[in-house]
Amino acid sequence: MSNNGKEIKSGGKTEALKRYWPLYLMFLPGAIYLFINNYIPMGGLIVAFKSYSAKKGIWGSAWCGLDNFKFLFSTPDAWVITRNTLLYNLAFILTTTVVGIIFAIFICDCISKRAQKIYQSAILFPYLMSSVVLGYIVYAFLSNSTGIVNNTLLSEPINWYATPNAWPFILVFVNLWKGVGYGCLIYISTINGIDTALYEAATLDGATKWQQIKNVTLPELKPTVITLTLMSIGRVFYSDFGLFYQVTRNSGMIYSTTNVIDTYVYRGLMEQNNVGMSAAAGFYQSICGFILVLLANQIVRKISSENALL
Repeated sequence: MSNNGKEIKSGGKTEALKRYWPLYLMFLPGAIYLFINNYIPMGGLIVAFKSYSAKKGIWGSAWCGLDNFKFLFSTPDAWVITRNTLLYNLAFILTTTVVGIIFAIFICDCISKRAQKIYQSAILFPYLMSSVVLGYIVYAFLSNSTGIVNNTLLSEPINWYATPNAWPFILVFVNLWKGVGYGCLIYISTINGIDTALYEAATLDGATKWQQIKNVTLPELKPTVITLTLMSIGRVFYSDFGLFYQVTRNSGMIYSTTNVIDTYVYRGLMEQNNVGMSAAAGFYQSICGFILVLLANQIVRKISSENALL
């Protein structure tokens, strides 16, 4: 019987391969990409524990234990860059989620299908823009001498690139303008997949538009919101390097509110050529992100177990 069971099981796998081979074929390029770009480089994490020498290579370099981590966290900037990285990413997650849902609901309520396509394209366009172009657009608004804000909205010009307290609001707004389109399109597809019978039943019961959104749309969006939020939390210790480097024009006078782990490591690598410290920072970011995903997943599991990822 055991042999027959094994034959049936292997036969079932063979049938599944024959039946779904187009899907496996479509999955193959993505799997190869992830393996090459995400899994193979994990072997380089060993550099975080070595005094890297390009002449000796990764495996020939001498071990240094936790010295790279001590170097990373012994500077007075360690708390500042960690605080900035966390608070900015939390603000980014909150603003893009809330505004993305609002825009998705408004776009889906448009009667004209043509208008929906125009709005979707318009809101996604900034997401496809490079950080270099984005930096020049922001500079066109905030430039000291030729900026639109200083020349049209203010009686006395402000040197924005020397005013650190203004940049938390500027960066959150710029990131919202650039990044809201990606999540918005996902929310739109989720809303379009909601059974129209639910809205028809709510209308027959006399529900207002707000009541339909509150009792039908938002509950149906909850799994999507949770999934995207958990994925974002996994990268909460990583930052959009272009946003914090290109948009701020690498101004040293605003480092106190714009310096994050990624830009700090880049500047350290460019100025000191310390590969080990860069690897230690990447290792630190990955471990913290992994822990945060597990914690967030456990919280979601206790509140709504069916929406947990793990």
